[in-house]
Amino acid sequence: MTHNIILDCDPGHDDAVAIILAAGNPAINLLGITTVGGNQTLPKVTHNALSVCRVARIDTEVYPGCGRPLVRAVEVAEDIHGDSGLDGVELPEPLKPAHTTHAVDFIIDTVMNSEPGTITLVPTGPLTNIALAARKEPRIVERVKEVVLMGGGYHEGNWSAVAEFNIKVDPEAAHIVFNEPWPVTMVGLDLTHQALCTPDVEKTIHELGTECSDFVVGLMGFFRKAYQANQDFIDPPVHDPCTIAYLIDPTVVTTKKVPIDVELRGDITCGMTVADFRGPAPENCHTQAAVTLDHARFWQLVTDAIASVETRPKL
Repeated sequence: MTHNIILDCDPGHDDAVAIILAAGNPAINLLGITTVGGNQTLPKVTHNALSVCRVARIDTEVYPGCGRPLVRAVEVAEDIHGDSGLDGVELPEPLKPAHTTHAVDFIIDTVMNSEPGTITLVPTGPLTNIALAARKEPRIVERVKEVVLMGGGYHEGNWSAVAEFNIKVDPEAAHIVFNEPWPVTMVGLDLTHQALCTPDVEKTIHELGTECSDFVVGLMGFFRKAYQANQDFIDPPVHDPCTIAYLIDPTVVTTKKVPIDVELRGDITCGMTVADFRGPAPENCHTQAAVTLDHARFWQLVTDAIASVETRPKL
């Protein structure tokens, strides 16, 4: 099965790997990349997306979106991703500028001009663009096949004790996305903290000996040091490509259907994704949480995609 996706992202080291995985696997038809302020500011993450497209040898359009949350002040994850958002590598200059169409309009136009049930939205950053698209054109909700997002966590937090970065920095947007009746798969920290780039994984990627593999190894080197310094990880969890891997091969990720909502009012729990595991999910439950990852299969998909990049002509 081929999945027609819009990847809404804020590159970001793990977003970059997600772009490469999406570009390098035939099960994914990458219709466009939309960007949102998150790991770094909107101009920086948009530049990063364009540069990664050149590394991945894809001529995919990049559509800048929202540069700030719906309500709250801008927060970025400089401690994890550096000043550029992709520290640790020398980024190639983009071959073309970003598209002039706003990301929200691109999402709406793509969904409304496609057959219902054929477009999957894959947000791997704050959910501002997705929420605004749903509010600006509510008809997209019933036409989107599913939303597979990286964000949240049912037991884990990283931007607070109980909240994950993508949700915490724009919880109002996340609340909108989780409460619309489209199918939502939350690929949260409980799952992505299993996606560790171990030394063996990095060695396998390095041994490919390509420009793309060198790029990914450079990213992982910086990412490892940032996670060791800031979040007490030995090896870095590579969150965002888990969404793409789930679409490529659903057996890589096990899921459980549970009601999920987003806390907006708690002084110390704002941005928490509250998943109710207490019993059988109600029949109308439209949300599910990713639970376990096949680590070996996940990294095989990523490595295969990195290798496939080299078979394309340079842009």
